[in-house]
Amino acid sequence: MGLSCFACFDGGSKRQRQEEDRLASAEARAKAAEAAQKRQEEFEKSAAGRAARAQLQGMAKQSANSNKGEPVLKWQMG
Repeated sequence: MGLSCFACFDGGSKRQRQEEDRLASAEARAKAAEAAQKRQEEFEKSAAGRAARAQLQGMAKQSANSNKGEPVLKWQMG
């Protein structure tokens, strides 16, 4: 009988540990997301970030102008 009561108490502490772990994980994810956002903002302000953005914009502009509605692959019969 004593062991069954101990099992009940142990189950409660296990649930409590799981809840504490879940809260700690959520807090860690929130801190990681905040740190990633801060790193992203710092990168965008840096010279490398501005150069990367300019390169992406140039590539997007080039790909938008290069096609002009014609298919990329043209098939020839013969």
